[in-house]
Amino acid sequence: MRRDRALGAAAALLVAGVLGGVAALVGASALGELGRPTTIREVVDEGARSSVAFRRGVGLTAAEVYRRTASGVVQVEATGPVAADPFDPFPQRERSLGSGFVIDKAGHIVTNYHVVQGADVVNVSFSNDESVRARIVGADPSTDLAVLKVNTPSRGLTPLALGRSGGVQVGDQVVAIGNPFGYERSMTGGIVSAIGRVLQAPNNLAIDNAIQTDAPINPGNSGGPLLNTRAEVIGVNTQITTRSANEGNVGVGFAVPVDTVKTVAAQIIRHGKVEHAYLGIGATPITPDIARLFRLPVARGLLVDRVEPESGAADAGVRPGTREVILEGESWRLGGDIVVAADGTPVTSVERLRAVVARKRPGDKLKLELVRGDKRLAVTVELGRAPTTPAQ
Repeated sequence: MRRDRALGAAAALLVAGVLGGVAALVGASALGELGRPTTIREVVDEGARSSVAFRRGVGLTAAEVYRRTASGVVQVEATGPVAADPFDPFPQRERSLGSGFVIDKAGHIVTNYHVVQGADVVNVSFSNDESVRARIVGADPSTDLAVLKVNTPSRGLTPLALGRSGGVQVGDQVVAIGNPFGYERSMTGGIVSAIGRVLQAPNNLAIDNAIQTDAPINPGNSGGPLLNTRAEVIGVNTQITTRSANEGNVGVGFAVPVDTVKTVAAQIIRHGKVEHAYLGIGATPITPDIARLFRLPVARGLLVDRVEPESGAADAGVRPGTREVILEGESWRLGGDIVVAADGTPVTSVERLRAVVARKRPGDKLKLELVRGDKRLAVTVELGRAPTTPAQ
């Protein structure tokens, strides 16, 4: 997929692969594999025993976290048509497996968008081996999240507690529960390796403030919970980075932060969809060294290198750079506005600006403080609605 250039230079540093389902099983060959009897049992990953052993006296043990939450984790099986010849009398079907978890007694389940993308039939399996049909309430490609709903008695549902990803710190101990390669409710453990990562969503937009972990997650873990030592969900496991397309976990996994999950899930349950505010600029962060080299009027801020036509930024008169300069292989577009603050918040990174915009809704106003040449000015932008896919 082509990267959204609006992510800026900072976001371009990260390349991550979407976990996806366990496998795409298509046509007659798939029928042969599925026809074989398979036994799947509940396991704790033996290779992760050392990392799952939490420090004594720090919250719950890994075993206690598992006992409290495993029954709230589900396996998601999604099937849908494969794009093929419309005149084919034997249309093929694609099947994938992922994970999810219950968030309320009404039967709502959170999973990844890419797990159910294109599916017309979704089944959910619980810890008691009960499998029920699920309805897709709504999905948000911009955050790779989806909400399902099952009609089952509330007494059989175990909602997981949602924590706060804003308080997560590097070094915090975590466990991941999911269905890697179809092994139901497997648990692995590790630590938070980094916070504030930027991921690429299925529609090429940016997912901010992602949590990086070394807890082993693999295909099939997609949509499952990342939990802290209080048995609270702090993220939804969604991507891994590997050295090659056929390689499994190498200790670099990522989760969508639960603060984002709570906001998105609430909108999907209430409205069936999510609307994201849209500013409509592409920008690159500057540093004091770059400012001195190019003789810029400020040492910190965002160089505006693109303004989308008919966007709120365009209507407000924000100006992009007009002169391209190549420095050590990197392109800089000079001569345009420099954004130094948004709604009074200094912005020194693309992520900081996106965080301010993310708190808004389409139609809200955003005040930008700009430096244009040797002048400072303020403009008010009426934010638009983010497109399904970014402008290229």
